[in-house]
Amino acid sequence: METVYLLGVDGSNCSQRAVDYLIERAQHNHGKVLVVHIIEWSPYSFSTADENEKRHQRREQELDRAQKQIVGPVVEQLRAAGVDAEAIVSHGHVAQTLDRLARKHDVTSIVIGRKGASRLAQFFGSVASHIVQIVDRPVTVVP
Repeated sequence: METVYLLGVDGSNCSQRAVDYLIERAQHNHGKVLVVHIIEWSPYSFSTADENEKRHQRREQELDRAQKQIVGPVVEQLRAAGVDAEAIVSHGHVAQTLDRLARKHDVTSIVIGRKGASRLAQFFGSVASHIVQIVDRPVTVVP
């Protein structure tokens, strides 16, 4: 069975620490890494007619920018280290979308960095905390 990691990235220093952590593990067991960035988006926002017309174009621009600025460089770094890597950029609720992608791609484990900016989230981070609560596979939260 192939080891498949889902690496959640957001371009932060915490995210880079998760990349650094995962490189060694993926090299060791020849695992594949799905580098994922989720753009927070709610289908329940209220928009004007003009905003609705431009919404699709704006979403496509966000996906393209995230691919080039956040996910692409991480995939290049992993491949330079000899790790098989693939990029995924999507819109949605971060924890729920990571869970959906982990199931879809039969991911072995999820690796994310910890931000922990709020007092409540100082131990794990709000996104990390939510992921740990909802997914059905191992999660590594890199400090």
